Amino acid sequence: MSFIAYYFHWSKEEILQMPHWERIRWCEEISKINRKVSEDKDEGSISLLDLL
Repeated sequence: MSFIAYYFHWSKEEILQMPHWERIRWCEEISKINRKVSEDKDEGSISLLDLL
């Protein structure tokens, strides 16, 4: 839960209202973005638009 709150700045109440499967899905999406950013940093500069 703190993983989602840290990256998306959602409140505890907002996150707890989500079904468990949806919280898992958001964790997967955040992890995917982090992997992409990490890969791009290794290759040079990155634009946030490249993540979309």
